Amino acid sequence: MKIPYNKVASVIAVLIGVMSIFAGTQVVFLGKVMDYYVIGWLPVYNLIIGVISVLITAVIIWKGSKIALPAAILTLIGHSTVMLILQTGYRGVAAGESIRAMTVRIVLWVIITILMLIQAYKEKPAII
Repeated sequence: MKIPYNKVASVIAVLIGVMSIFAGTQVVFLGKVMDYYVIGWLPVYNLIIGVISVLITAVIIWKGSKIALPAAILTLIGHSTVMLILQTGYRGVAAGESIRAMTVRIVLWVIITILMLIQAYKEKPAII
């Protein structure tokens, strides 16, 4: 049985989204104090993007919606923009843990996007 690539991409989106929700909730709602400096807006971003990833993006990817690929690309652009902000505006301030977490998110969203592009290519009608 072949599993469509968009289903695999959706599961990855849920997993990374849940991880972001967990990380964001720990700081935003539970007041967990980390042993490194936390940039105030970053846990809020993690929480919001995690919820969006799980409740919206992963669902439309799973369903194979026409807006699934743009949504995945938009999520990837969002994470990449935050990384750019961390690497420029917060250089030397952002914790290594934050940089590593954002790197993982970017890599996984690149994988999600590639899986969706492969799926789209496979579904492309043949031109005779």
